[in-house]
Amino acid sequence: MIRLECKGVAASVLDGIRAGTEELKERGGRAPSLAVVLVSHDAASETYVRKKEEAALSLGFEHHQYTLADDTGEDELLALIDRLNGDDSVDGILVQLPLPSHIDERKVIEHIAPEKDVDGFSPVNAGRLSIGEECFIPCTPKGIMHVLSYHGIETAGKDVVIIGRSNIVGKPMAALLMRKGVDATVTVCNTHTRDLRSHTISADIIIVATGHPGTLDSSFVKDGAVVIDVGVNRIPDSSRKSGFRLVGDVDHSSFEDRDVSITPVPGGIGVMTVAMLMENTLESSRRRQGL
Repeated sequence: MIRLECKGVAASVLDGIRAGTEELKERGGRAPSLAVVLVSHDAASETYVRKKEEAALSLGFEHHQYTLADDTGEDELLALIDRLNGDDSVDGILVQLPLPSHIDERKVIEHIAPEKDVDGFSPVNAGRLSIGEECFIPCTPKGIMHVLSYHGIETAGKDVVIIGRSNIVGKPMAALLMRKGVDATVTVCNTHTRDLRSHTISADIIIVATGHPGTLDSSFVKDGAVVIDVGVNRIPDSSRKSGFRLVGDVDHSSFEDRDVSITPVPGGIGVMTVAMLMENTLESSRRRQGL
């Protein structure tokens, strides 16, 4: 089994962003500014938000966090987004998902101005992506494409299976892989797919984004394939001080003696997602400042 390096790839991306930020300021601009809104206070969301803050500050970005109570009303959240949409000093707005059940996630995403939607989730950016126009690309799919490119993994003419059809990963991932110049043949599977193995066993690249540990093991994969594990799941582990450990959607132990390349968890696609968010924020800042 070959573990596909991701931390070093992310670090090189962040170095480029740091240099781009300095160049922006040298040309008379201000540092990129990211506003992060946290409503749902589960441990995973708080961890993700903290990592994004650490990355932003390390790059010299302005970072503004808005931590709201779990019982915050939908109208109050939308009013905050309105203020951030109208604030010229803010380049990117990120509302950490998932949201509490009483808030309409779709309405919140649609409320973010497309030009500040650095997550790439708004209908405007999703539509532009689907027809190949310039847009903010969702950070996880964008990070996966970067990893494939970095490791010289060919996509043209390759059979790619995506397991998971979310608006965050599965659907935009399929759109990226089908673009001219990428030229993959794409199959998208889901929890209702009959005989999943019949689709994956001949695939050259498999992208697993289900949010369920053990979705894929080595019996589903041919030798020489590439497996991209998007999942980050907390499972109980009494041997750890935290009481849990992080695993992906893939059973990595089953691949130990196989000729398969796979991204690690932790330290895999998750770090690329954060790096791509920072890249989108820098790009937004450049556009909005005309620099």
